[in-house]
Amino acid sequence: MDAVVGFLSGLNVWHWVGLGIVLMAIEVMVGTFDLLWISVGAFLTALFALLVPMPAGGWEGQLTFFGLVAIAFVISGRTVFKGLRTRASSHPNLNDRLANMVGQHGQATSAFADGNGKVKLGDTVWMARAEGAIREGEAITVTGAEHGVLKVRASQA
Repeated sequence: MDAVVGFLSGLNVWHWVGLGIVLMAIEVMVGTFDLLWISVGAFLTALFALLVPMPAGGWEGQLTFFGLVAIAFVISGRTVFKGLRTRASSHPNLNDRLANMVGQHGQATSAFADGNGKVKLGDTVWMARAEGAIREGEAITVTGAEHGVLKVRASQA
C-alpha cells in the first residue's frame, strides 16, 4: 500500500499530460469518442496540477478533479455532443445511383401493364413501377426507387 501511495504522491503535470497523450492515441485507433473526453479530462487535470497549490492540488485533489471532470465530459459527450459521432454527408446519395435519378425526366419504352413497365433515362432502359396508366412513348418523371426498380409518374406537360 505504501508503494501505491508513494507513486500517487509523486504525480505531477507530466504524468497527466502523458496519460492524456496515451488516451488520445488509443482514441485515434478506436474512434469511440469516449476516450477523447477522458483524455481532455487528463489534460485539464494537468492544468489543475500546475495552477492549484499543494494541499488542495495534492494527489488526492488531482484524482478527485480527474474523476469528476472525466465523468462530466463522458456524460456530456454522450448527450450534448452526440452529434459529433454521426457524419453529415454533403453528398448523401453519392453511391446510390437510383436515388440520384429522382426528379429526372425520361420516356416510357413500353406500356405499363399492372403498373410495371420500362423507361429510358439517358441511354439506359430501367424497370419501373407507376401508380397510374402510362403509355409507350409518354414522358415520365422519376419520383423514387425501391429494390432496383424506379418509381415514376407521367410528366405534367
